[in-house]
Amino acid sequence: MAKKTIRVLIAKPGLDGHDRGAKVIAQALRDAGMEVIYTGLRQTPEMIAEAALQEDVDAVGLSILSGAHMALVPRILACLRSNEQNDVLVFVGGIIPEKDAEALLKMGVKAVYGPGTATTKVVDDLNGALGKE
Repeated sequence: MAKKTIRVLIAKPGLDGHDRGAKVIAQALRDAGMEVIYTGLRQTPEMIAEAALQEDVDAVGLSILSGAHMALVPRILACLRSNEQNDVLVFVGGIIPEKDAEALLKMGVKAVYGPGTATTKVVDDLNGALGKE
């Protein structure tokens, strides 16, 4: 039986207009053999959860540089839960203070990546968490 390809949705929630990091991660995941869906800028939590449902993804990566992570991420997690997507892994990248990163992890976020994180770490973490090593 062939291994299932990991499907990842990369999203930019809120009003943040800087997407270079999201595109770098999307490219790295694609180069590692994953299917990547990039939603583009200025997505609402509801739009992100709906896209994750429609695309049947294994993971959702959120890129947030605006400082709104403590407002947006809980809403996205709630939207995913309301769609019964409890098994979708969520990871976040951006400028996130350590205390906020700890809070996000307690909420159910699998990983928080800051500036300068090696793309190979994100790839390895996803492969490991989703059992596709």
